[in-house]
Amino acid sequence: MGERKIIQVEDKVPFNLLVPLSIQHMFAMFGASVLVPFLFGINPAIVLLMNGVGTLLFIVITKGKAPAYLGSSFAFLSPALLVIERFGYAYALGGFVVLGIGGMIVALIIRKCGTKWIDIVLPTAAMGPVVALIGLELAGNAADTAGLLAEKVDIRNVIVFLVTLGVAVFGQILFRGFLSVIPILIAIIAGYLAAAACGILEFDAVREAAFFALPNFQTPKFHVEAILTILPALLLVTSEHIGHQIVTGKIVGRDLLKDPGLHRSLFADFFSTTLSGLCGSVPTTTYGENIGVMAVTKVYSVQVIGGAAVLSICCSFFGKLAALISTIPGPVIGGISFLLYGMIGTSGLRMLVDGKVDYSKSRNLTLTSVVFVVGLSRIALNLGDVQLTGMVLACIVAMGLSLVFYVLDRLKLTNDRDEE
Repeated sequence: MGERKIIQVEDKVPFNLLVPLSIQHMFAMFGASVLVPFLFGINPAIVLLMNGVGTLLFIVITKGKAPAYLGSSFAFLSPALLVIERFGYAYALGGFVVLGIGGMIVALIIRKCGTKWIDIVLPTAAMGPVVALIGLELAGNAADTAGLLAEKVDIRNVIVFLVTLGVAVFGQILFRGFLSVIPILIAIIAGYLAAAACGILEFDAVREAAFFALPNFQTPKFHVEAILTILPALLLVTSEHIGHQIVTGKIVGRDLLKDPGLHRSLFADFFSTTLSGLCGSVPTTTYGENIGVMAVTKVYSVQVIGGAAVLSICCSFFGKLAALISTIPGPVIGGISFLLYGMIGTSGLRMLVDGKVDYSKSRNLTLTSVVFVVGLSRIALNLGDVQLTGMVLACIVAMGLSLVFYVLDRLKLTNDRDEE
């Protein structure tokens, strides 16, 4: 058997291949892109639109040299849900806008100073548990969304939840080829069919929806507490972006951190987040699922990524599709979230493993321990009208403690500095 032909980043793709390959990429991001707006309680059409627009802008800003699809980011889930619960979605949008602007400033700093300062402010021993907290904090939400915490649990909800979770879990280890990239989407479809069989679906919204409809645009509102709650996610998204660019570079055989440059790709990523916040959508980030598609298909062409973005934009104007997505029942979303939140938590622990964090060093053990306890203990810090708690407070404590350790290192007061 001959090896599958590699289609490189700048290569043109014939139209008969372009369409199906673009559809693959759109499907890969579809499950997560549907899940985030559902959890935030907004219409998914605006998310599909801004994901597509953001991806096209990313391609332009990176001069077509970095194949990446921008989709809804999970790093914002925990702080954004806190803001939505206290102030409303418009104020979360304000936080997204400010974070996006902050991210573009970080991109300019990286252009001048590099990335070593990130390891000082938030080393792996602190960043890993902070990422893990995003998933662990939301674990209860998944069970609640599925209807498993109600006083009287409906057996139909349990059945749909178990079908969805089962397909998602076993799909992760049994699916092959392209199917191995979209187990979340397949699980949503399976759960939806199970919900239809159990009679818990409502199709009135789909019947009443127009075939073509404009996405729901919203304008952001700004509040200091909302901004400070969301802002700590900045360095998490930055590190996530760097990791994705390194992995993508290894897949395509190029150093994307040098050409087009990390500062350029990171600026494009946060510019998309800023634009999304201004228009009423959720923050964006480079998508691991689409990196998986490239690894499976060996098609790296930005033309295909651009095609997926155009398809996403087209889908955003299809009113029936947005209405169909909005009818996905709680047990289906709960089943997906059950696994997804756990995977977010595990990805934080994986950072510790991949970073080869040495826990024989007191500083690493202390950082990880303090971050976990601060994040899970439900303690809150009130600064006037601003309340910091959970992952947000843990992240701030981690950065503060890391900076103190760095200063003590410079003063040669620490007992493990020679081992660093």
